[in-house]
Amino acid sequence: MKGASVPEQAADDGHVLEFRLPDLGEGLADGDLVSWSVAVGDTVELNQTIAEVETAKAVVALPSPFSGVVVELLAEPGDTIPVGAPLIRVRNDLEITPPPAAPTRNDVLVGYGPEAEATSRRRKPAPAAMAATTPSSHRAAATPAARKLAKELGIDLWFVAGSGPEGAVTVDDVRSAVPVTGPRTPAEPADTPVPANGHADGLIEPTAREVRTPVTGIRKRTAAAMLASARTIPQASTFVTVDCTASMELLDHLRTTKSFEGLTLTPLALVAKAVLTAIAEHPGVNAAWDEPNQEIVTRHYVNLGIAVAAERGLLVPNLKEAQALSLRELCREISDAAETARSGNATPADLRGGTFTITNVGVFGVEGGVPLVNPGEAAILCLGSIRKRPWVFRDELAVRWVTTLGLSFDHRLVDGELGARFLATTAGFLEDPLTLLSRV
Repeated sequence: MKGASVPEQAADDGHVLEFRLPDLGEGLADGDLVSWSVAVGDTVELNQTIAEVETAKAVVALPSPFSGVVVELLAEPGDTIPVGAPLIRVRNDLEITPPPAAPTRNDVLVGYGPEAEATSRRRKPAPAAMAATTPSSHRAAATPAARKLAKELGIDLWFVAGSGPEGAVTVDDVRSAVPVTGPRTPAEPADTPVPANGHADGLIEPTAREVRTPVTGIRKRTAAAMLASARTIPQASTFVTVDCTASMELLDHLRTTKSFEGLTLTPLALVAKAVLTAIAEHPGVNAAWDEPNQEIVTRHYVNLGIAVAAERGLLVPNLKEAQALSLRELCREISDAAETARSGNATPADLRGGTFTITNVGVFGVEGGVPLVNPGEAAILCLGSIRKRPWVFRDELAVRWVTTLGLSFDHRLVDGELGARFLATTAGFLEDPLTLLSRV
């Protein structure tokens, strides 16, 4: 029933309610189930978290829209679930919770999107098969890390004794469940097929020379976005090497002032300010290509994306209306956004709607790079490492702080002249940061 919250009741099912994956408000068609917070036989309350789903944007906790007893889990961690596909069935022996109002595109975790009749791309066991392999109606809880490791090792968590709180299965429990491997015994058929990545029982050899990691969630969507970028965006790049000694000296001074007390002032914040000021002079680099209408959309606001290397993969939270932020505010906002992304607490709103991105490879000791433009944006700036190097300064050889800036851009929107002028303007602000601050 497309757009419905609960299925029609069967005469012999009582009040069995079915919860389907809702529209998470990101314009995405599916999500990957990370973990269940409930098990068959558990009693759930209204708005209790029942599962975590990972999308291209973030890990989202799903609240239950009704209360009752869990009678069936319809997906396994790691499954890719389309919006509108069934996730869980709950028996409510009291009054049935009325369905929510018809959803709109802006509804979040309410109602279902246009893919309600789609089916999961991964095969899920039929209810009968699930019941046959379940030793009891209660399933031991497990930490997300334990579930991930068990999936990689091919271990069935149903048969792993948990040593964690309330019997939860931990990573150590999963590792202890890996059987000791050895040579075949005479009784074992010599022609028993062995999987390429493990043993005949399906377990992966812990000391295998190759490890296969399922590509899910952030990494899967990042791969798709970068493939789309390479295929659909005609990209070009340009570079400039900058003497940023004056900028480093300015940062050293500002760190001692009361205004920046308690803040972590990094070169990235000053680069961000330089980029934002340069965008004001060259707004064409803050544009988007509207393919259906064959139009260039130039934005007069900047949602500045900051690429962050997190445990789940590359995340790009963006600072909304960044053109209005002072250097002090940029310092705080960049720090907060990076910390939120690394801790796994970034929301879809934090990661959606970027207009221009900065990626900082210098933190890894890399001098520069050629990043790919994010779909929906016109350009991305790459900041390389800032190091002391020999440099000709005022006609004399001196040791100066030097870095390399790289700009990749969509050549449909930004031609070589515009890209070069924007990059030169940004570099000029870093060479003489007082001219930058004079425009604040």
